Amino acid sequence: MTTKTDHHRRRGLSRRSFLKAGASTATLLGAVSAQFPFGAHVAQAAGPEVTKATLGFIALSDAGPLFVAKDKGFFTKHGMPDVEVAKQASWGATRDNLVLGPEGNGIDGAHILTPMPYLISAGKVTQNNVPTPMYILARLNLDAQCISVAKEYAGLKIGANASPLKAAFDAKKASGKSVKAAMTFPGGTHDLWIRYWLAAGGIDPDKDIETITVPPPQMVANMKVGTMDCFCVGEPWPGQLVHQGIGYTAINTGELWNKHPEKSLGMRAAFVDKYPNAAKAILMAVMEAQQWADKTENKAELAAIMAKRQWINCPVEDILDRASGKFDYGTGRVVENSPHIMKYWKDFASYPFQSHELWFLTEDIRWGKFEPGFDSKALIKKVNREDLWRDAAKSLGVVAAEIPASTSRGKETFFDGKVFDPENPAAYLKSLSIKRVEV
Repeated sequence: MTTKTDHHRRRGLSRRSFLKAGASTATLLGAVSAQFPFGAHVAQAAGPEVTKATLGFIALSDAGPLFVAKDKGFFTKHGMPDVEVAKQASWGATRDNLVLGPEGNGIDGAHILTPMPYLISAGKVTQNNVPTPMYILARLNLDAQCISVAKEYAGLKIGANASPLKAAFDAKKASGKSVKAAMTFPGGTHDLWIRYWLAAGGIDPDKDIETITVPPPQMVANMKVGTMDCFCVGEPWPGQLVHQGIGYTAINTGELWNKHPEKSLGMRAAFVDKYPNAAKAILMAVMEAQQWADKTENKAELAAIMAKRQWINCPVEDILDRASGKFDYGTGRVVENSPHIMKYWKDFASYPFQSHELWFLTEDIRWGKFEPGFDSKALIKKVNREDLWRDAAKSLGVVAAEIPASTSRGKETFFDGKVFDPENPAAYLKSLSIKRVEV
């Protein structure tokens, strides 16, 4: 053993470094080749297996943790200086680039709509229905998407209750015009929010109107030329719509479901399985960025970072107010210190609750994206890697009070009184009057 120690010292390693490296060279090589999980100390000691990964993003405020991790040096801090945060044209392009992977000049992971890793892993939205296995490592945020309504409906001052739109939509259709609601990806979060809201108001999103897909950064321009009557998307685009006087905010989605989950950090399973230390380093960098982004004293700098050309590329004033909790709905209603401000870390925002994954899959069953009787829990076990989140949190020294005790947040109550019990998703589905599935 003395000889081995001397050998390492000759190579410039201190005794402390040597002890940290683990037991023997053979053990270390065995750990790497066996791709130990994140909790294995030997694998951790080796550091990230690679220093580069490409993470996609869409120009939205909930990608803020990725921008911060890059701009503030958190990726570098955790041994991943060559992480590239690459803008994607649409969620469809994000999907395609994830399927391609690095071998096809695609991406390793992304800021992504929470249901997408499930839809991609199950082959529901991929070419020829070929699955690309994915993992969800963390949630990126809670709340603060918005449903916006065109200026032509300004007199109705629509809010949480969408029912007054039914007569207005019927009248428009009777005149020979089409009525369209825009979202960002079929089966994604924005699709589910606007469908829930419309259906709660007695409007069938498939039969009464047409639902179309529009990339987030193109929403405002499309509403300006009359492409759609309402849309759901994340900030800063709803705020920009109000600033430009083209429409107004009907509801912040936190009013639909308080503290609801939204985007996730999704990674190709192939990357995480091959490079567990690098994946953990990325996760830790993003989690640290989430903590930074949620501090009140950092909100102005956060808005300035997000507004940069390489990120969202918009006036900082389109971001700052709502990022700081001030919501001007464009109807004369202004809320200061909104409880539905975008949360990146508070209220367990970063932790990917399995009960939330189950709600998303249940809603996608509701609207026909998954077949009735689909085994949602089995897919969640494959995709949701809350175990990796917990290990990263431990390594970061996250206090126990900020780590959930359970993988379930329990029953969730929506603005219309509906209750989702993760122990009985079928009862929730049965309680919904407008759906594409028989229960």
